[in-house]
Order: sequence, then C-alpha cells, then structure tokens
Amino acid sequence: MKAWLFAGQGAQRAGMGEALFERFPAYVAAADRILGESVRALCLDDPDGRLHRTRWTQPALYVVNALACAQALAEGPAPDVLAGHSLGEYNALLAAECFDFETGLRIVRRRGELMGEADGGAMLAVVGLTPDAVRALLDRCGAADTDLANLNAATQVVVSGPAESVRTVRDAVRATPGARCVPLATSGAFHSRHMRPAQERFAAFLDTVEFRPPRIPVIANVTGRPYPADGVADLLARQIASPVRWHETLRELVRRGVTEAREFGPRPMLRPMWESVLAEPEPVPGPRPAPVTTAASARQDVTVPATTPAAAPEPEPVRHPAPEPEPVRNPAAARLGSAEFREDHGVRYAYLAGSMFRGVSSVELVARLGRAGLRGYFGAGGLDLGTVEKALTALARTPGLDGRYGVNLLHDLARPGAEDALTDLLLRHGVRHVEAAAFTTVTPALVRFRFTGAHRTADGVPVAVRTLVAKCSRPEVAAHFMAPPAEEPLRRLVAEGALTEAEADAARGLPVAQDICVEGDSAGHTDGGVSLALVPTTAALAEQATARHGYARRLRIGACGGLGTPEAVAAAFVLGADFVVTGSVNQCSPQAGTSDAVKDLLAALDVQDTAYAPAGDLFELGSRVQVVRKGTLFAARANKLYRLYRAHTGLDGLDPATRTWLERDCLRAPLDQAWSQTRAHYLDTGRAHEIERAERDPRHRMALLFKTYFARTNRAAQDGDPTERANYQVHCGPAAGAFNRCVRGTALEPWPERHVERIADLLMTGAARVLGERLAAYAGPGDVPHHP
Repeated sequence: MKAWLFAGQGAQRAGMGEALFERFPAYVAAADRILGESVRALCLDDPDGRLHRTRWTQPALYVVNALACAQALAEGPAPDVLAGHSLGEYNALLAAECFDFETGLRIVRRRGELMGEADGGAMLAVVGLTPDAVRALLDRCGAADTDLANLNAATQVVVSGPAESVRTVRDAVRATPGARCVPLATSGAFHSRHMRPAQERFAAFLDTVEFRPPRIPVIANVTGRPYPADGVADLLARQIASPVRWHETLRELVRRGVTEAREFGPRPMLRPMWESVLAEPEPVPGPRPAPVTTAASARQDVTVPATTPAAAPEPEPVRHPAPEPEPVRNPAAARLGSAEFREDHGVRYAYLAGSMFRGVSSVELVARLGRAGLRGYFGAGGLDLGTVEKALTALARTPGLDGRYGVNLLHDLARPGAEDALTDLLLRHGVRHVEAAAFTTVTPALVRFRFTGAHRTADGVPVAVRTLVAKCSRPEVAAHFMAPPAEEPLRRLVAEGALTEAEADAARGLPVAQDICVEGDSAGHTDGGVSLALVPTTAALAEQATARHGYARRLRIGACGGLGTPEAVAAAFVLGADFVVTGSVNQCSPQAGTSDAVKDLLAALDVQDTAYAPAGDLFELGSRVQVVRKGTLFAARANKLYRLYRAHTGLDGLDPATRTWLERDCLRAPLDQAWSQTRAHYLDTGRAHEIERAERDPRHRMALLFKTYFARTNRAAQDGDPTERANYQVHCGPAAGAFNRCVRGTALEPWPERHVERIADLLMTGAARVLGERLAAYAGPGDVPHHP
C-alpha cells in the first residue's frame, strides 16, 4: 500500500518548482490570476524575501506541491492513502479531489492572509523529549500559556505561544540534559489557542466553499484519523488552532499497512520521522514498510505535534452493524501463495472473495473485507449503471477501505455496449481492480480498463496501474488473457482516443491479465471443470507464456471453485496456485446482499445439495450455472424450460398441459399477458432489436419469454419473497455444504456469525495448519518439516 505525504510551511526555498512551471502552464496561469502576480517569480526569484512570509509562503508552496502531484499522477497511479503536514493537508485534499486546484489556492491564500496577520507569537521545536516530558517542562517553567503545537515524532515536539513565554521554554530546554531546541521562523503562535480568532474567521470563509467527499482516504492533522465524508470544512478550520498530530498520522499509516511513502515538498524533511515510527516497538501488521522515497521535484516537510490525546473516533462506514473486523495475525497463513500477488493487490493473504451476481457480493461485504486487509469484488453483473454508480460512490466514501475493493465485469453477449458503458463508469470513478468473468475472448473494454494509465518507467519497463483478474475455465481462453492485447484492437482504441500512444506502447509489453483464476466446478457460470487437472495445466501454460512473451514478471495462477474447507484451500496451493478465490461460502454471511431466507437455506446445505441449471443470460447457448437444489424447484423447472426450447420451434407447439404448467408455475400469468410484459420490458431497456427478431422468429420469442422466469426467480430469492420460495434461484456450489460441515459445532455454525473476514481467516489459517501437519506426517527420519 502506498501513501503520498505533502510538505507544510518550512519546506519552502528559493528556486522551488523550477522544473514544473513549464510543464503545467494552465495551472501557472490560474495561480497568477488568483494571486495577482507571477507565482513563478515568487518561487524562483523570491522578490523582497516574501517567500518566507506566511501570506506568500503558503500559496506558493501549495502551487509547487500541486504541480508535483499533477506530474506524479501523469506518470503513474494514485496512492492508496494521503496525508499532509499542516499546509500540506490542502494538497492531500486536492489529490483526493475534495476541491479543484483553483478553489484550493483561494482557500490557501485566505488561510495565509489570516495566519500572516498573527503577531507576537513564536514557535520552538524541541528534540529529545517526549510530549509528556515537554508538558511537564512547561509546567515547571511557568509557561502555562504555551501549547504543544506539532507532535512530529515520539521525541520531537513543537511548542507554540507568546514570544516571551517561548523564550522561557527555550532556556529550560537548554538546561535539560539530552534535550535540544530550534526556534522556528514564524511570526505567530500557529496551531495553538492563540489562533482561535483566526480560526473563527477562517471557518466563516470556509462556509462559502463547497467540498466534495475525499475520493482517497486523507488522514486529518486534527484527529490522526481519516477525514469523514462531510467534515472537511470543520477539520480545516479547527486545524489552525489545534495541534498537528503528525506522529499519530504516521502511526495510522503504518497500522493501515502502508509499505511505501512518497514525500512531496521542496526539501526532504520527512524521512527521519517515517523511519523513527518504523523503529518503534509496537508490532506492525503485514510487510515492513520501506523508507520514504523522495520525488525529484517535490519533497515533504516535517512538523511536530505534541502529546497524543485520545483521537476522535473514526467515522462509521457505509453500513456496518457488526463489530469492526479484527484481522487474525497468522504468519504461516500470510506466507501461503505468491508474495508478489499480496504486494500488488495490497492484501495480507493471497486470497480474494469473488463477485456474486446482482450485488450479492455487496458494498458492505466488499467494504468489510477491505477494512480487514483483504479484497472482494462488488457483484455488478445484472445491475443497471445507476445502481452500480451508487455502489462505487459508497465504496469510495467508506473510511478505512483504502482502495482495497474491486468490481466485477461480466461479459454480456446480448449487450456488448453494456461492457463499454460499465468500463466508462469504472474509469470515471477511479476503480483500479476488476474481476472479468464469463469472457471467452479479450474484448476492447477489457483492454481499455486494464491499460488506462499504463506507462513505461524511466528504464523502459512497462507498468500497468490497474489489476485484472480473469476467471477462465478453459486453457485456450486463458491463453488469450496471458498474451498482450492484439494489435488491431489496440490501434483502434488509440485511434478512438480511448488509449494514448504511450498506454498502447506499454500494453504491448504486458499481459491482458497478470492474474488468471482457474475456475473449476463452482457456482455461477461453469463448465464443471476439475481443478486437479485445470490448475496444473494452466500453471504450465502460464510459465510458457511468460517465457514466450519475455515478461519481466511471471504470470500468476489462481484457483476457485469448491473452496469451502481449509483442506481444499491447502490443495489449491499444493497444485501450484499463487492465490485462491472464494465464492459460495461468502453468500452465507451477514454481509451478503441476499435475503435471510436464502441464508437459512444455504446454512442447511450438504455437499450433495446443488444441481446444474441453464444460465438465464446465456439460455439459448445452453450455458449452465450451479444452483441450490435442496428446498427449491428452480433447477427442475429451469431444465424443463430448456428442454422445451430445444424441442419446439415456438409456443404454438406446446401441448395444453405444458402451457398450463408454464403459466401457473413459471410465468405466473397467461402467455399473452406474460409476452406483453416481456415485450414492454425489452423496449423500455433499449433492446427493440430483440423484439423485432422475436416477431420474426417464434423460437426466439419463446426464449425471451422463458428468460423472464430466470430474472424473476433471482429477484425473488434476493428479496426473500415467501410466495416464491419454491422458485428461488440461488447460485451455489458444493463448497457451501462442505463449509457447513467444517464449522458444525463451532462458533461459525450460525450464519449470523460468519462475517466474511472470519471465513477468510478460518480457511487460510486452517490451510496453513493442514499443510504443516501433512508435511510433518510425511517427513522421513531426520527430515525437518518446512512449515508454510
């Protein structure tokens, strides 16, 4: 996971931003207009020493940080989380799209004016003492009017107050063994109680500004926790007179699993603080974060918050009735599969929760997994764009999610334009992770999603900023995704402006999907494949493709289908899987977007209680899905509909008994009325061509009518309609029954206790245990078993 950190006042220097002004003339022109003078001259020439006056320092530094951020976004992906020190927080909020560049500059200009009017105050950096020790020192020397202003590190604090009191503190620090201090060049007692008049005036100004919720989590100076969706103005106003909790902010980044922090600012000032936090004794989950890297044109400044009072509680996420997930710490489980996969996807296990149709893999399910350091894919298949957009907005606003969510892109043969529309939506909302399902070949929509933002590094290595996990049940389909995109569609996308030449150039050196998930016998669309044969075969194919195309990184193979027990997950890794993807087991969780009636049904299944039925979306092609058989007649009725379709050329060929059965048990209406409703639905959803074909082809008319049964039974199950219980269509594989047996007699036997992250922890930690036990059992005399 990556963080971007932005410098605050104190990082400015003459000559800053020199390499950036020519690259972004539109920004520079806007800044000149708003400031009433040349920002370039201000930063490069520093006329009259104004660059070190608060009124001018703050807008100038905001502009340089913003240009450096724009350059970084042009060169690669956005980070997972943002933070900024004092003034730098405005650049973090700009990067999170809370406001545009010009709005941010107007805010910062007003902030600089108000803070620049403060006088008679001073600030002093104290190094070598803890916040509590500094407080005690303030008490001893009688500086009751001096506050802790910046809490930068465990032993680096800035105090702020009247100039005379700060001089008294300075003398006391110099007399304290092991402590030292540095006066800061400020005219006011910033981030202290003495700034409250400025805070009130600034709050009135902010009331005139419209803020958007952060698209990327931003850790607030005031709380050390993420900004809530609707609290931007309040926290920005409070920041002027509140301590900057930078140490707490860095600890929050580490807690969230940040492994790379990049600083933006004219001078490198943050590295020591980041490294000091990493050296603190509190254990850090996940891989050890790397040292801060420094942007060539922009670095980060470091300021100091004082003691660490209790932080404000983190805002509630979208929907969260259950307790916040507490990740299980199991080093053996965290080592299963590919370390590179875990790093690329920002997850603590080589484990994904696959999508489920019509939002069964819900916003709540995906958000809860993300907060637990895992990833799920929202089930966009079968939903209209408006519903999907609401889900994406909710996920983007969920605190603690940090971009750890994906969305399903389901192939639709009947409506190829739907893929393009959904891809537009995903790109517009900044979605970075997609699961592609039911594709038999690579489509332009997939290529456009995968390679938007792709580029080559300075040494020519192609890099994609978006991940695509391709679910495949046949090696010949997997081979399409293992190769770079075909040249003809790539050129066409460039010609249409859907990709740039640079993006297409990078795409030629990358696979369409770095991660191929081999889909064995499972719920949803399935060929009934056998994982024991498919996974090793596809893994060998991946090795060949990696060598043939000369990829810098090897293709990775995942496994899904039938993963309902720790033993099954362990077997997948033994077969050579780099990661696993679960499905059916997550449908029987409190977070799944289906009815309690369905969850009751699922919790009672055994391994033999599923059957195959026609897939409603691919009915005419004979594609099948695996569904619940026990307690519902859907499978039997759906299979009968398909047999009728194969045996007859139209509804006129049906005998009276069959027509009666069809109207009573499936359509719930006379045939004429059912067709009238079907016709209206297709016309209303922009598919008049289907109706035109049906009026020419009685067999196609029959197919469209039969397909309404599949749509209704799916909705009935999700809604828990008691009058339609016999017709519930519930996609499910035998993994659900296997899981039920696995948790029988345990705390997870009742489905309300099966929170999705607990399912993941049980399967992965159990798989690590199983592998350890098996290796130990099979070790020969003198052999030392190697635990995973």
